[in-house]
Amino acid sequence: MSNVTISPTMLRVEALRQIRNPYTLAFTIAMPVAMYLLFGATAGYGSLSAGNGNVAFYVMVSMAAYGTAVAMSSLTSLAAAEAQQGWGRQLAMTPLGSTGYAITKLITAVTFAIVALLAVFVAGWLTGAQASDGWRWLACAAIILTLGLMFGLYGLGVGLFFKSDSAAALASISMTFFAFFGNVFIPLDGLMLDIARFTPVYGFVALSRWPLTEGMLTTGQTDALWVPIVNVVVWSALFALLVAAGIRRSRSRR
Repeated sequence: MSNVTISPTMLRVEALRQIRNPYTLAFTIAMPVAMYLLFGATAGYGSLSAGNGNVAFYVMVSMAAYGTAVAMSSLTSLAAAEAQQGWGRQLAMTPLGSTGYAITKLITAVTFAIVALLAVFVAGWLTGAQASDGWRWLACAAIILTLGLMFGLYGLGVGLFFKSDSAAALASISMTFFAFFGNVFIPLDGLMLDIARFTPVYGFVALSRWPLTEGMLTTGQTDALWVPIVNVVVWSALFALLVAAGIRRSRSRR
């Protein structure tokens, strides 16, 4: 029996399963859109200038990045937890195989990340989010989806450490915590901003906003480009180590 890499049936089943999952809908799609509408579209200052666009665009990008990070982390953590529960071994006896299972999960996570981003971007487009050039929309979207993959590593690590379906909820909740302290939801200043620069999402969101802000912060300060880049590189490496540690821990349980 030869293994197949991708099963359309498995992709459909997995997509429908996640659509029925209240955590997936609430944290990856509904919450980012609601946060954008609250702080970007209806706050009264969305039309004010912000870098190469307006405040609504700034908030839109921030919420799209948050939704992408949550989608990647929660869905990959769920995949890792399922594998630890024996689902991966069960699928290994089917034509899909373990590789196909992993690819299916990754495609599902990326798909929901794209849906989360599109939902926020459409809400922004309909409510007055503006950038000085059209390419800035595409650049922000591309950066979000590319760098958002780093949170797939985080989700895998969480899923390998916590052998239950609660891993997905834990990943989502922890990402919300990181966002609050990472200069995503609330503009930070002073000591809190200094601390934020060391948090997991700071570099990711700063680079996602870069086509708009070019490093300019709401406090009037400007980050050099190397600051968010180093943040992303370091945290990606730490997430990779978390995955490796999770693999060792999962093997010790057997």
